[in-house]
Amino acid sequence: MLEMLVRIGFSLLVVLGLLWLLGRALRRPLGGRAGGTMAVLGRQQLTRSASVALVRVVDRALILGVTDGQVTLLGEADLAAVQHPAPEPARHEPVRHEPVTPGRLDGSVLSPQTWSQTVEFLRSRTARR
Repeated sequence: MLEMLVRIGFSLLVVLGLLWLLGRALRRPLGGRAGGTMAVLGRQQLTRSASVALVRVVDRALILGVTDGQVTLLGEADLAAVQHPAPEPARHEPVRHEPVTPGRLDGSVLSPQTWSQTVEFLRSRTARR
C-alpha cells in the first residue's frame, strides 16, 4: 500500500513538473524580443479603458485607438520623426481660446473639447512635412 502511494505521488510530481515547463515555454514569444517586427513606441491613457498607442510595425509607425473591446487604426506617422523627434520650431501664431463653460463632461472622453484636442494632436503628428 505504501509503495503504491509513493508511485502515485512520484507520478503526480513528474506530471506537474512537465506542465510547469510547458507553461514557461509557451509564455515566451517564438521569435524573441530582440529585433522584432513590432514594438510599442508609446502609449497615452485617455480613460480607464481607452488609450492611444504608437506602434512600430516593420518600417511604419501606426497610431492605434485601443479599448477593451477593439483596436482601431487612427492614422500613420513618420517613423523617423517618431523615433528621433526634431525640436519643434517656435510658432508666432496667436493662440485660439475657445470659450470655457464649466460642465459635468469637462476632461472626460465624452467632452467635445477632449475630442477636438485629440483630433488636433493627431493631425499635427501625422502631417507630412
